[in-house]
Amino acid sequence: MDLATFLVQCLNSVQYGLLLFLLSSGLTLIFGIMGVINLAHGSFYMIGAYMAFALAPYLGQHFITMLLVGVLLAVVLGYLLEWAFFSFLYERDHLQQVLMTFGLILVFEELRAILAGNDVHGVEPPGWLAGSFSLLGMMSYPWYRVFAAMTCLFVAFAMYWMVHRTRLGMMVRAGASNRDMVRGLGIDIKRLYRIVFALGVALAALAGMISAPMASVYPNMGSGVLIICFVVVVIGGIGSITGALVASLLVGFVDTFGKVFFQELSGMSIYLLMAIILVWRPEGLMGRRS
Repeated sequence: MDLATFLVQCLNSVQYGLLLFLLSSGLTLIFGIMGVINLAHGSFYMIGAYMAFALAPYLGQHFITMLLVGVLLAVVLGYLLEWAFFSFLYERDHLQQVLMTFGLILVFEELRAILAGNDVHGVEPPGWLAGSFSLLGMMSYPWYRVFAAMTCLFVAFAMYWMVHRTRLGMMVRAGASNRDMVRGLGIDIKRLYRIVFALGVALAALAGMISAPMASVYPNMGSGVLIICFVVVVIGGIGSITGALVASLLVGFVDTFGKVFFQELSGMSIYLLMAIILVWRPEGLMGRRS
């Protein structure tokens, strides 16, 4: 492998890992604070991709505006879903949570089939992000992938600021550590749950919108990423956003370079990584010890 190819694979690993972070950070917040096993999280990623497909004819050249509109719609969707469905799950056992969120997957897939059909769709990147730049004079790298990585980094820094510098972040950290204590302090836990869930849905939808121009928009596209998201959450530690970032980048590098060097074993590389880390730290990289 020459230097240019190595650099391209490193950039792909970082970009893939940061995109995984958007997905897994929302999932780890929902699971760590609300205690809900949300199997429908991958569907929110799919919804984001289809929102990009639906909004592209109107806002395709104003891509940042399109992302903001999609995030606002996802926040509203998440708030309504938490009020209508998830608010009844907090005191239920995990089996009921799994059954209801799996039912939501079926509902979302049926609605997707009715509204958008079962065809595979593509989303063109905006004109100002089209093309690529040369890398060491031998290979090129798309500008849109750089934009996707920079957007994910911006969101990661914004989440860090929110979690560590705001009152909402203080409540989120307290809820992830001890939900009973948060209730005892008189904090409106229902409102906190709805905000956290809406934030998780918005992050997943944003990841879907960003990934749409890089890959096709197709049915059941959320199923595959859901499994990888759970792997990231387990590796990073449930409820830890920092752990989700570190684990996402690790998974991105292992998966990308595994497909380059060990094609026959690439399908099991991230699960082998998870097994090794869990043997070393059963609570995950940044998880709290029991």
